[in-house]
Amino acid sequence: MKQKTFDCVEMKRQAQARLMAAYKARESEFTSYAQFIRETAATDPKIQAFRERIAEAQRDPTSDAGASDAGASDARAHR
Repeated sequence: MKQKTFDCVEMKRQAQARLMAAYKARESEFTSYAQFIRETAATDPKIQAFRERIAEAQRDPTSDAGASDAGASDARAHR
């Protein structure tokens, strides 16, 4: 059996733990965890780039910006 090299559940758990720790350190700046998440997302360059790719895909459904995998663009090309 092939040994697993990536555990997405563990990655999600770690990301949530990092976010919660960051929130706890700055809790007095926000009225809620949801506000912290919204404001963090609004200033994070990686999230901004991801949101731009989503917006581009919505503007141009034929672009590859929103393709989740290589097969998605191939499927559109064969229509």
